[in-house]
Amino acid sequence: MKTFIIANSAQGPAAAMMASQALKSVAADNGLVVVDDINQAELVIVAGNHAPSGIDLNGKNVYFAAIEEAIRTPAAMIAHAKTQAAVYRPENNSTNAQAPENSANSGKMSVLAVTACPTGVAHTYMSAEALEAEAKKRGWQIKVETRGSVGVGNEISAEEIAQADLVIVAADIEVNVDKFAGKRMYRTSTSAALKKTAQEMDKALKEARVFQASGGSSSEASSSKGEKRGVYRHLLTGVSYMLPMVVAGGLCMALSFAFGLDAANVEGSLAWALKLIGGGTALALMVPVLSGYIAYSIADRTGITPGLVGGVLATTLGAGFLGGIISGFLAGYCAHFVSTKLKLPQTMEALKPILIVPLISTLVTGLAMIYVIGSPVAWLMDWLTHWLNTMGTTNAVILGAVLGAMMCTDMGGPLNKAAYAFGVGLLSSQTYAPMAAIMAAGMVPPLAMGVATLIARHKFVPAEREAGKASFVLGLCFISEGAIPFAAKDPIRVLPSCIIGGALTGALSMYFGIQLMAPHGGLFVLLIPGAINHVLMYLLAIIAGTAVSGILYAVIKKRSSQEAQKEMASMA
Repeated sequence: MKTFIIANSAQGPAAAMMASQALKSVAADNGLVVVDDINQAELVIVAGNHAPSGIDLNGKNVYFAAIEEAIRTPAAMIAHAKTQAAVYRPENNSTNAQAPENSANSGKMSVLAVTACPTGVAHTYMSAEALEAEAKKRGWQIKVETRGSVGVGNEISAEEIAQADLVIVAADIEVNVDKFAGKRMYRTSTSAALKKTAQEMDKALKEARVFQASGGSSSEASSSKGEKRGVYRHLLTGVSYMLPMVVAGGLCMALSFAFGLDAANVEGSLAWALKLIGGGTALALMVPVLSGYIAYSIADRTGITPGLVGGVLATTLGAGFLGGIISGFLAGYCAHFVSTKLKLPQTMEALKPILIVPLISTLVTGLAMIYVIGSPVAWLMDWLTHWLNTMGTTNAVILGAVLGAMMCTDMGGPLNKAAYAFGVGLLSSQTYAPMAAIMAAGMVPPLAMGVATLIARHKFVPAEREAGKASFVLGLCFISEGAIPFAAKDPIRVLPSCIIGGALTGALSMYFGIQLMAPHGGLFVLLIPGAINHVLMYLLAIIAGTAVSGILYAVIKKRSSQEAQKEMASMA
């Protein structure tokens, strides 16, 4: 059926655009062909209480509904339009089906958002603040739920979901959003939501699609149906769940070493207990958790069992974190394939998630790890570990410089996370030097921006000076994202300055042979005995890189126009 869709903009262009896009996104699934010429239409759907002026509906089959109904339940509205449309007569306009005015929602968008990043620290909350600020500018109502390292914050209720017009999910890892089934949803990354907030909100209005939870009974069309999430996101999901395990395990190991290496071997002593908790338990779970949650990201709950089993086998076979990554992807895709492709009689469908999928995917993953993957990957891990532990000074300096530069290139972006995941993964093979270089270099950008605003105050406006103070504190905590406001405003000068300083810090850290037991915490980790082997040299490496980046940016930074005008006024 040829259909012409009209969205009355009386409630604002944003609501009209959302209504039109929502209806068009589900029209084809309901047997409708959307046309651009009203004269060709067999059915006219009007999202709004009145037809816009200048459009002749006389004699057409027309269906009126509230614009909120088009946004929230477009498929249901189209179904009603197909059965309840009436011939439009101007003189009998009152008899045509028209939607009641919804004054509660008139003229104001209601938006919900969810933010989550791999570490659950910086990007999670910074992107939430950016979304809230942009929504406030537009006069929208917004509530942002944060999925950070401390759990769910500002949790969204069922009542708020029912009233929402749009859901924005800004996440770099896989998050459960099933509770938003039936709502129009737009997915993006925390980095995009933070750096390109206005553009992402505009895209959300145009590109959002009705979300249907996997396995849900909703009849709505789904943007995630058949959605192919990137390998990078699956990997970061595994890393995000693994990270607290590594931090806790590494610090417990460091505390055990503080009593002396011999003390940790005395059964029953406190040092022995700390070593058992950290190295024998927490770090032993590192690879299985990585593997299990990579599989979970791909196949949801059905992937956890084969993923965990594959991760334990990777540890047992000596395949390390590389084996855990491979087993996680293998288990996830295997479980997803069996879940979606294996068709069973309705009476046996209930057995799939609890019996058939776990059994088949676990057998495939386990046998592949034992007979195909385990041995070659274990050899590769042994070679990599041996090379890292025995490489000469020149190679160590080069590796440190490369890792340091990667940490400072995109401030929490793909390169930053790739370098960080590499360092964290090596902790499973007791290789601690790259992690030290990575964390040291990651602190340089925010520290350097704080230094630059201090030594070149006249080049920065007051707001930038305040941001510099906050950036310095974030740098002490190893939160590279503190430099993002400066990098976003002046990338041509900020990024090269930071990359040079980060490369220097990484190179010095590897040159000094510094080893770090914990993958997070910044300078505060240095307060824990045994967490790092050469504290003073580590501080020297960080200070050197920070000074180079900070001074370099202070020199090449152009004076802000606001400060220049103030100086001209004072001279006059």
